[in-house]
Amino acid sequence: MGTLCWGESSLSTFAQAMLFAIEEINNSTELLPGISLGFKLYDTCGLSRSVRVALALDISFFFQISHFATCACLSDKTKYPSFLRTIPSDYYQGRALAQLVKHFGWTWVGAIRTNDAYGNNGMAIFTETAQQLGICLEYSVAFFRTDPPDKIQKIIDTIKASTSRVIVAFLSHKDMDVLIHELSHHNLTGFQWVGSESWIFDSQIAKMDRHHILDGSIGLSIPKAHVSGMREFILNVKPLNSSSNEIFTEFWETLFNCKFKQSSAENQRECTGNEDLTGVHNGFTDMSLMPIFNNVYKGVYAVAHALHSILGCNETCNNKVQLDHFMILQHLKKVQFKTKDGDEVYFNEDGDPAAKYEIINWQPTQNSIVDFVTVGLHDASLPVPVSVCSEKCAPGTRKVLQKGKPVCCYDCIRCAEGEISNVTDSITCDRCHPEFWSNERRDACVKKEAEFLSYEEIMGALLTAASLFGTCMTAVVALVFFRYRKTPIVRANNSELSFLLLFSLTLCFLCSLTFIGRPSEWSCMLRHTAFGITFVLCMSCVLGKTIVVLMAFRATLPGSNVMKWFGPTQQRLSVLAFTLIQVIICIMWLTISPPFPLKNFKEFKDKIILECDLGSAVGFWAVLGYIGLLALLCFFLAFLARKLPDNFNEAKFITFSMLIFCAVWITFIPAYVSSPGKFSVAVEIFAILASSFGLLICIFIPKCYIILLKPEKNTKKSMMGKVAPKSF
Repeated sequence: MGTLCWGESSLSTFAQAMLFAIEEINNSTELLPGISLGFKLYDTCGLSRSVRVALALDISFFFQISHFATCACLSDKTKYPSFLRTIPSDYYQGRALAQLVKHFGWTWVGAIRTNDAYGNNGMAIFTETAQQLGICLEYSVAFFRTDPPDKIQKIIDTIKASTSRVIVAFLSHKDMDVLIHELSHHNLTGFQWVGSESWIFDSQIAKMDRHHILDGSIGLSIPKAHVSGMREFILNVKPLNSSSNEIFTEFWETLFNCKFKQSSAENQRECTGNEDLTGVHNGFTDMSLMPIFNNVYKGVYAVAHALHSILGCNETCNNKVQLDHFMILQHLKKVQFKTKDGDEVYFNEDGDPAAKYEIINWQPTQNSIVDFVTVGLHDASLPVPVSVCSEKCAPGTRKVLQKGKPVCCYDCIRCAEGEISNVTDSITCDRCHPEFWSNERRDACVKKEAEFLSYEEIMGALLTAASLFGTCMTAVVALVFFRYRKTPIVRANNSELSFLLLFSLTLCFLCSLTFIGRPSEWSCMLRHTAFGITFVLCMSCVLGKTIVVLMAFRATLPGSNVMKWFGPTQQRLSVLAFTLIQVIICIMWLTISPPFPLKNFKEFKDKIILECDLGSAVGFWAVLGYIGLLALLCFFLAFLARKLPDNFNEAKFITFSMLIFCAVWITFIPAYVSSPGKFSVAVEIFAILASSFGLLICIFIPKCYIILLKPEKNTKKSMMGKVAPKSF
């Protein structure tokens, strides 16, 4: 079946418990029918023999079921994935001891532990739980039975100097043997001892306590157990008909002080092998260890049930299945069964059984013999009785007392949006910092999502594409005009103004890109001022072209000399003057109260809107109003020139462009005011792009059409031709 290793002192009794279980399984017709289990015993007490066993066994692939190892460290499945046990972990014992101490109201205690994994890990768990329960440790000392006398004397001095009267002893029974000897020597009575399972039920320690130092001790013990037939099996063992190895034979010789082969020593007799164990009183015949025997018994049966499942046993078993350690381990983790005496056996995710302890109290009798009395039970698998008026309020809620009822009765109200409580039974909810918002459970503040129009999102990408397309389109028109700059249709209306208008339109398309992306101090100042100046430059050029159209028509009338008042120099100066006014407005705006980046917490509760605050609203509306004033002036003058002869009528196209421009910006204002967050920025960009496209298409596309597709009309004669005017 497998290999089990024990120390020499406990080898025989625990081995007999294993043999009892194996024989019982092999004689069963229900569990593993037709399959016989075998075993191999090792004594791992001696160092040399331990090394040989470790080398003989493939430990890395050898699953282990322990009946006695309680260290909580062994529950770590990352380090010990193949380890299981039938005895509870000290994780539960440490917590249970702290709860036991709290039950009696002992809040000022001392602590002594074995200086090994058992004592250090167990006491660490006790200390952590004790602190949570409001228990204070006056001292916590460690020793090992092989420590020098002066170290043990320091512990005795610590106990003498202490003011606490309760001592929690997380000690192995061997270390308690050493300590009780020293305590008896100094007659340290009057302390309440709280013990771990290793020594609290040890009858040998009770016999050593002749000064009654440990009287009244209380602690946890593995629950008493009864395995039918096991006591009789153990006491009926005979070495001559036993299947055990030479180690058991040596043990028998030591037990009865005899030799199976006659010895030359006078005080030794020859062993018969039929010596009666019932009259012997030692560790082998001590049935107080039955709970541990039961753990061995359950471990063997757990393996048998795992094999039963793997082999698909019903009336027979499939003995052709190839077994490996991993397969057996996986089935072991899933076993769940009851022994013939009603004990339920299973392993949790850490490979541990359900934690069950009896609470033992040392009660001396009249004959000075200690009676181990069970005064309570700790079972971690059982539900705890609950008697409360109201359940605890979970994090994310707060307590509100119920009107007219005691303080134990309350309602748990969920925290409002933007508020949290991260402790149980909180009486208030704390408001999150403005840059944070409560999560769905209302038990933590999470950073708000920052919202702004970015290049990565679809809307930002489309607006960027439209801006770049408009820029490219303007560049293409500029190239066409430059290529045909000497043709009549380009020269007819001041080519300088046309190129300057195309340049300003390029800037208009590009300035929309400053509105996309995370707002910064520079981008906020640039976006509105660049937009204001480039659009005024654009409007100034359009206004100049409109005036040129009117002047050119008037110049054809007899005796008219108006063109000398609005020649090329005057046109340049007018564009410069109109633009300079906007520049001055922008400088004043940036000087007095410039735009700046702002985190808007008011628009949305769970988002931060990153936007540009206008700084001075007067400055913004002054910039926008000046653009609107020039646009209205352009529209008015173009409307006056709408009935000029068709072949020389650029004013009609300017009128159309101004209609589009004004319509866009009139609808922009209410849309801008009502749009939330990044959508207000998108509306502004759309207005810039739409008005820019309107100017480009209405003013330049008809000319490009003639230049590229109707070159016969691009002549001076055609340009000077006159037709009857049409009403608009």
